[in-house]
Amino acid sequence: MTTLMVQGTTSDAGKSTLVTALCRWATRQGVAVVPFKPQNMALNSAVTADGGEIGRAQAVQAQASHLEPHTDMNPVLLKPNSDTGAQVIIHGRAVTSMNAVAYHDYKAIAMQAVLASHERLSAAYPLVMVEGAGSPAEINLRAGDIANMGFAEAVDCPVLLIADINRGGVFAHLVGTLELLSPSEQARVKGFIINRFRGDIALLQPGLDWLEQRTGKPVVGVLPYVMDLHLEAEDGIDQRQTDKAEQVLKVVVPVLPRISNHTDFDPLRLHPQVDLQFIGPGQVIPPADLIILPGSKSVRSDLAYLRANGWETAINRHLRYGGKLLGICGGLQMLGEQVHDPLGLEGAPGSSAGLGLLAFETQLEAEKQLRNVRGRLALEDAEVSGYEIHAGVTTGSALENSAVHLDDGRCDGAQSLDGQVFGTYLHGLFESPAASTALLRWAGLSDVQEVDYHGLRERDIERLADLVEKHLDTGLLRELCGVSPCSS
Repeated sequence: MTTLMVQGTTSDAGKSTLVTALCRWATRQGVAVVPFKPQNMALNSAVTADGGEIGRAQAVQAQASHLEPHTDMNPVLLKPNSDTGAQVIIHGRAVTSMNAVAYHDYKAIAMQAVLASHERLSAAYPLVMVEGAGSPAEINLRAGDIANMGFAEAVDCPVLLIADINRGGVFAHLVGTLELLSPSEQARVKGFIINRFRGDIALLQPGLDWLEQRTGKPVVGVLPYVMDLHLEAEDGIDQRQTDKAEQVLKVVVPVLPRISNHTDFDPLRLHPQVDLQFIGPGQVIPPADLIILPGSKSVRSDLAYLRANGWETAINRHLRYGGKLLGICGGLQMLGEQVHDPLGLEGAPGSSAGLGLLAFETQLEAEKQLRNVRGRLALEDAEVSGYEIHAGVTTGSALENSAVHLDDGRCDGAQSLDGQVFGTYLHGLFESPAASTALLRWAGLSDVQEVDYHGLRERDIERLADLVEKHLDTGLLRELCGVSPCSS
């Protein structure tokens, strides 16, 4: 069994994308490959086939591997709920919340979960493709590391190091990272990959030659900057948009301090008839056809943020003039009359007044609800599929006018009697073409074009595998992955 790890010189160097590409490339070689990320810190997550929660990027990598997501693919997930603390999820289940100092002491326990998952995956698949986190050269985090070289040393696996040339200083990033590793860690780095290159490769070649001579390690390849590649972001908000048609629906989304699962909006960014704007602090809230309140890891504090930044006034004005309002998960909870957190799951215990637009209250409970669901929207009886990740239990008379009828017999969410406000716990609802079309038509867009978001993602995964074939040393990759040339 073979394990290969991708580490990066910085955050957002391209680790997630490269692992996705390598997973699809390996499947093309006829190899059963499984993605793995020991520790992930992200507020974008997915529900797995075994009823747990993992990072969203690992779910995309599972698709690249033609697998259903599983909790072993990301055994440790950290979901920040403050600047210094996070919810700790082990094997798909929330076990506690702790600050950074406490978690540093907890990492020895977390490492056992990591190694157990890796052992199970190694027994079931001939190739485990591993993604690191951040940088292996973060000196303050080296002790007890489970995300980068600490894991690689524990399982004795080779490492590829990727750097983003678009940031500038790529040679300093690569050489500096290598210099800060121990001799044994340096030895397991088998090559470098430079990402997001634009220009004439001939002008870069002298630097590549110097790098190989300076370090004694090969440059596995240089990946080009791809402008129109759209894969779900692990954490940072992607605001790129496709070219738009003449008739567009204007949609705005507040960037909450603890926004979660903002990948819900990727299908809207890619829709040719939708102009989606993320509005951050200090920005003017523009007129729109639809306002969407996104998911939140800290609903009460994000409610306070909305009020402090003028969103409550803007929302009420928006509704007076006939605009539509959609709340997803935490955004749904904000639409109600009260949000109660008696256990202090997301901050100090207490209650906060909601926006009062729908007659219900929400209480946060210790047991998180995690499930993949299918059903039909109350709007146009459109088919919808999605996933639930929430600790809130919502009750109240507004739920009698539900937003979604689920196949398991439950009803989800609520809508106002005047049809202007719609709220649901379902993440991913815009990925369903029929549901997306119904929601856009409800928001005011006529003659909606249907977009196959899953097809677009599959197309881009294939394009990534093409880039591996064209720009990387596949002979070295086969050697590192334990793939014989005859397998291709």
